[in-house]
Amino acid sequence: MRQRIFSLGADFWITDSDGNEAFHVNGHALQFRKTFELTDRDGQEVAVIRQQLFWLRGTMDIERDGEVIATVRRANFSPLRHRYEASLTDGTTWEASGNFADMNWAITAAGGQQVGRISRAWFRARDTYGVEVEPGHDAALVIAVAVSVDQLREIACRAAASG
Repeated sequence: MRQRIFSLGADFWITDSDGNEAFHVNGHALQFRKTFELTDRDGQEVAVIRQQLFWLRGTMDIERDGEVIATVRRANFSPLRHRYEASLTDGTTWEASGNFADMNWAITAAGGQQVGRISRAWFRARDTYGVEVEPGHDAALVIAVAVSVDQLREIACRAAASG
């Protein structure tokens, strides 16, 4: 899957490897907290991603059918690498780690099992990156985690630049 990096309205289509529209992300840029609706190609909502307010490290909740199914936050600081964690309501934790600046990172479950991979290397366009979902995993959830991490990284970069 691939996605255009966020524009002002933060609306974009995520296409599959054949170029077919698979998911749409509708960002609500003018809201007090960042909110993104992830819908399938038929317009059915599959997830809502909301920024939690008043958290120092930044946190995004992923909701499905009005219930939080995952919470994504930056993991405790490590001078050697940046990491993000997605705590799923089933008790599992996914870790996102890699090179976030170059959009080349992976999402892994417990035991190191890869759930998804995000890379800009597959595309020539600078504002495009791919999200590869491993078979048997919830594509919408993996994409929602990728969008959450990208937004948290962007928020952290803006905060660092402003002081």
